[in-house]
Amino acid sequence: MTETLEQVLGHNKESSYLLFRYYLALDKPFLLRSELWDHWVEFCAERQQPCDLESNSLARLIHNAQEAVLCAPWLYLQLRPFVARTKYLRIHVDELQVEELSVSQYLQFKESVAKGQDGANQWTLEFDIGPFNREFPKLRESRSIGRGVEFLNRRLSSQLFQELGRGDQGLLQFLRVHQYEGQQLMINNRINDVAELRKNIRNAEDYLDEQPDHATWDAIGHDLQNMGFEPGWGRDVARMRETLRILLDLLEAPEPGTLEQFLSRIPMIFSIAILSPHGYFGQSNVLGLPDTGGQVVYILDQVHALEKEMRKRLHEQGLEIEPQIMVVTRLIPDAPQGTRCDQRLEAIVGTKNARILRVPFRHENGEVVPQWISRFELWPYLERYSDDVARELRAELGGRPDLIVGNYSDGNLVASMLAHNLGVTQCNIAHALEKTKYLYSDLYWKENDAQYHFSSQFTADLIAMNAADFIITSTYQEIAGTSESLGQYESYGAFTMPDLYRVVNGIDIYDPKFNIVSPGADSEIYFPYSDTERRLTGLHEEIETMIYGRPDENSRGQLADPDKPILFTMARLDRIKNITGVVEWYGGSERLRRAVNLVVVAGYTDADKSDDEEERAQVARMHQLFDEHGLDGQVRWLGVRLDKKMSGEFYRCVADRQGAFVQPALFEAFGLTVIEAMISGLPTFATCYGGPLEIIKSGISGFHIDPNHGSRAADIIADFFEKCRQDSDYWRQISTGAVERVRAKYTWERYAERMMTLSRIYGFWKYVTNLERDESRRYLEMFYGLQFRPLAQAIGR
Repeated sequence: MTETLEQVLGHNKESSYLLFRYYLALDKPFLLRSELWDHWVEFCAERQQPCDLESNSLARLIHNAQEAVLCAPWLYLQLRPFVARTKYLRIHVDELQVEELSVSQYLQFKESVAKGQDGANQWTLEFDIGPFNREFPKLRESRSIGRGVEFLNRRLSSQLFQELGRGDQGLLQFLRVHQYEGQQLMINNRINDVAELRKNIRNAEDYLDEQPDHATWDAIGHDLQNMGFEPGWGRDVARMRETLRILLDLLEAPEPGTLEQFLSRIPMIFSIAILSPHGYFGQSNVLGLPDTGGQVVYILDQVHALEKEMRKRLHEQGLEIEPQIMVVTRLIPDAPQGTRCDQRLEAIVGTKNARILRVPFRHENGEVVPQWISRFELWPYLERYSDDVARELRAELGGRPDLIVGNYSDGNLVASMLAHNLGVTQCNIAHALEKTKYLYSDLYWKENDAQYHFSSQFTADLIAMNAADFIITSTYQEIAGTSESLGQYESYGAFTMPDLYRVVNGIDIYDPKFNIVSPGADSEIYFPYSDTERRLTGLHEEIETMIYGRPDENSRGQLADPDKPILFTMARLDRIKNITGVVEWYGGSERLRRAVNLVVVAGYTDADKSDDEEERAQVARMHQLFDEHGLDGQVRWLGVRLDKKMSGEFYRCVADRQGAFVQPALFEAFGLTVIEAMISGLPTFATCYGGPLEIIKSGISGFHIDPNHGSRAADIIADFFEKCRQDSDYWRQISTGAVERVRAKYTWERYAERMMTLSRIYGFWKYVTNLERDESRRYLEMFYGLQFRPLAQAIGR
């Protein structure tokens, strides 16, 4: 790397020297990738020289730089020439000498620049999980990231083959360990070793070949029990025979596909606990409340899909067991009326045996915390909360759950504590990692800590992601980013919080714990506008009034030209969702204002109704934009919360008018509203930062927009509507592409099937190998006790 770079600088001595001086003259301590490139283009324009990658090796260097730290005469660079591959180096600008650096050296210099030249500590605590995972199998190719279970199956199938050859009892013990409420499943103590297992499978096959395919366990179970088998092999003889043959194939020659197929049939997941402590978790009147949005929708849809898949699998394996799912959240005594967030138990509508269990936060003296608490402020309560949840879960489920799923930073930390204490497989779902949302939130953590407490959150993230047995992400970029940007998890690999600690190896994204499992939209609620027989026409008059009605206490603006198509946006009213951004783009674009009306569903129109400081600021900004641009005749702002059925029909009504949906977030981890809008048939414009970059095929099923370039985004939207006026089929073409894209890639049925298979596979490998990672866990426990606890306890003091 160093030699190659020195050659580049040697071939471009004058340009390199002048460029680096140009950067230093900007008098900025840090330059991001986009800034480095933009200034490179300016530099080339001034010198009238080409700046493209093909003709200039120096351009390729700048293009690969993710970040620069500048302090004359030094230029420190973080280079990322390939996805998930990072190098650090420094260049002496005057001498053009290059030196490769360790992560620690780079971060130490970054700290010194952030604090002032003499401000860096000589010794800083470093977090390094790497030594504990040296012997653990890892992926090598970036294209394999997010396909951890495939890799693990391939790698460990051969290991299983060798162990079976030596008479290893691991698989046998795994089959024997399964039971439900005292009922033994799979095999009993009549089978004592692998050789006996093989022999008895062959005997069982011969016996089942003589039985009718439709016969059930009740008819033939006694004979199979005498051979060492218990319920769980299948609903009927045909299924039992098939499962036994898959196991025999596995014993003969362990192969990844066979292993996955067999494990997917093992009855080992009867109950699931899903953790989501923050916000107002409920089924009605909660969306749009502080800290309450897509995650609630995601989990409720997830629960419906998982319960169906669990019931189907148990039925196919011949077990009359009703699966249980418990969504664990916070009980809030002072919750708004109608949300039911003050009730301990609530059945989840549309399920048979899934419930919401609400457990309150408590002060140190045991007193219940009655009011809502921001997701940034709840860290002091989580340790006691975890203990309370463990007790209540056992009471409600009649034992421990078989799988624990955490959501977001707080839920994942609680899941880590619960999974460790109960000895249960843990799955993490981040939804969004805050560190990538707020620029330099790690480097300048002190300036933000009073409001956001990022020191606690980032520490919790490190602990939870390393403790998890497996991690589910919605997209590849969530893990490893793109060729131009770091992934959310990748950003935790190396960072620093000056005067607190330095992370030199925070998480390895080549770890096989990462798996991409994309969610979908509820097909009962969100379906194409053209599916007229399923449409909720009884809501149309109400929706018409919402869109075209007069202003009132919950709305602002009245559309003067109702014949225009509608550009629709809907999200929480916070800075990252950038709803005020799209209103500003619209207000500043004459083309867009001529082409469409803008309809916004977000937050409140009255700031006094919100308890959230950031939301109140956004409400004020919205009113300011209305006044500045005179938008009251062209923008309709609804400060209401739409329930799921209403939102589904709202999308379709916008599609009836050949409108479009825009999702302008500065960053969006996945983008459920994007999926909902697309499956409804709405052409969709969505941020290029995050999940929508993978969801949408730009120009085919929607369009990518850059929220950092609002006028350009407005032009892209205006271009679309102008083309629709010229070509009557163009709107329908993009609409059809959107529907087809979601149907092909994003369904809850596919999600649930994959989730259940993953949980079995990781549970199996955790049982028969050292996937427990005991050494890592002890290190994380120490880090929790010495770092997280003091940080969390200091909040509010």
